[in-house]
Amino acid sequence: MLSNLLQRAFTQYSHEKPFVLYQKPNENVVHGIFQKNDDLYTAEDFTVSGFVFAPFDASLPRVLIPFDERMLAPIGYQRISKSQEERSEAVHLEMPSAKEFHIQLVEKGIRNIKADLFKKVVLSRKLELDTEGTPLDTFERLLDTYPSAFCYIWYHPKVGLWLGATPELLLNLNNQRLSTMSLAGTQAVRNNLEPEWNQKEIVEQQYVTEYITKSLASKVEHLEVSEPASLKAGKLWHLCTYISGRTEPSRLASIIKELHPTPAVCGLPKLPAKKFIQLHENYDRSYYTGFLGILNDKERVERSKTRRNQEHKAYAAVTNSTSLYVNLRCMQWKGEKIWVYVGGGITADSVPESEWEETSNKSATMLNILQKK
Repeated sequence: MLSNLLQRAFTQYSHEKPFVLYQKPNENVVHGIFQKNDDLYTAEDFTVSGFVFAPFDASLPRVLIPFDERMLAPIGYQRISKSQEERSEAVHLEMPSAKEFHIQLVEKGIRNIKADLFKKVVLSRKLELDTEGTPLDTFERLLDTYPSAFCYIWYHPKVGLWLGATPELLLNLNNQRLSTMSLAGTQAVRNNLEPEWNQKEIVEQQYVTEYITKSLASKVEHLEVSEPASLKAGKLWHLCTYISGRTEPSRLASIIKELHPTPAVCGLPKLPAKKFIQLHENYDRSYYTGFLGILNDKERVERSKTRRNQEHKAYAAVTNSTSLYVNLRCMQWKGEKIWVYVGGGITADSVPESEWEETSNKSATMLNILQKK
C-alpha cells in the first residue's frame, strides 16, 4: 500500500537517512529506494547502479543512492483531483525587482545572441516561499496532479530535499535500445485547444533537435527522429520530438556527456551559453536543470515457456535499464523556505516581457501544489 511506503519514507527522513520515492510517467506505481546509512556516495562513472541525482554543472559530483532497500506500492486510489484548468491558482506576489531583473537578464541575453556569442541561452530564476504542510504531503499532491510526469521526492541529509514533476526525458537505455526527446517551446493551455506555434518556438525547438541528433550520430545506429508534436504537461504545452536508435551500453557515459546539459536547459553552443548563465543569473542552479533517475537497474524477464525453451531450459533474460529525467518543474525544501525554480529559452526573436510571463506560467506547476488544501 502507498501509505506503508510513505510511512517508511517518513521513518527514513526522521532518522536522517537518504531515500527517494518516484513514479514514472503514466504508471500507477510508486517506487522507493532507501539507503542503510547516511554516507554520501557519488557516481564517478556510469557503471554503478542506483538512483543518481546530478547537478546542472556537469563538472560537479553526482550523488548516488544505492539499491540497499527497495519497495514498490500501487497508488491504490483513483486520481480525483480537479483538472489543472479547474484548480484555483496559487497566490504568490512577485517583488517588482524580480520582474525587472529577469527582463533585464533576458535583454542582455538577446544582445549577446545578436552579437553572435551564442544562438540560444536558457535563463532561469527562483522563487522563495514559506513552507506549508510536509514534504511527503506535497509529494502525494504531485502524484495526484501530474500522473504523466516523472514525480519524485529525494532526500539526503548532506545535500537536501528536492521534489518535482518533470515532463522531460533525458534518455532511456534498455539493453541496446536508446530513446530520448527534444523538448522546447512553451504555451499555456487554453480551453484544451491545440497550440499554434510561432517562429520563435519552432526555431528554439529545432535547435535542440539538431543538437541531439548531431551529438548521437556517431554513437547511435539506426537513428530515428519523429516529426515535432505538441505535448501537454499539466497546464502547459511543449513542442516535442522523439529520437531513438540502438547503441552499446558501454557508450552510456559518453552519450550523457554529450547530452547534458542540452540546449533545452542551457543553450547553444553549450560552453558560451553555460558561461553566460553562471555569470549573469545571479544564483546557483544547484540540481535544477540537472538530471535524476535509475542507473543500471538489472531485471530478470521471464520468457514464454515454449517447447523449444523447455528443451534448452532457457526461460529468462536479464535486462539492463537506465532511465534519466531532466530536473525541471522542481522545488527545493530548505528549512522554513521552499525554493521553486523556473526558466525559459531565449533566442533572437524573444520578447522579454513574454519570457517573464512564460516563467510565471511554468511556476504555477509547483505553486498550485503548494497551495493550502
